[in-house]
Amino acid sequence: MEIKFKDINIGAVQARAVIEIAPDIFINEVTILKKHNDIIVELPQKSFKGKKGDIYHLDIITFANENKENFWKLEIKNEYLKWRKKNPKILVYENKT
Repeated sequence: MEIKFKDINIGAVQARAVIEIAPDIFINEVTILKKHNDIIVELPQKSFKGKKGDIYHLDIITFANENKENFWKLEIKNEYLKWRKKNPKILVYENKT
């Protein structure tokens, strides 16, 4: 599995990932979040509005069981942490006087 990250830094979003799950087959919009100093991997979802106006979310990627999903998310998180060590954040502040 090859993962490419893109630095975002908007609110809680730290990065987005594109994952090659098989040769020439990619998953987009995997989101890396930072909430309460913890890194969270959020997989893509499809959202739609029901007849009664309720919003529903459907997972695009389905796993056989929760353990496989957690293992996959952990693998993505570890790859992100390795990538972040090689590509540290550079914060630029404007000097307003």
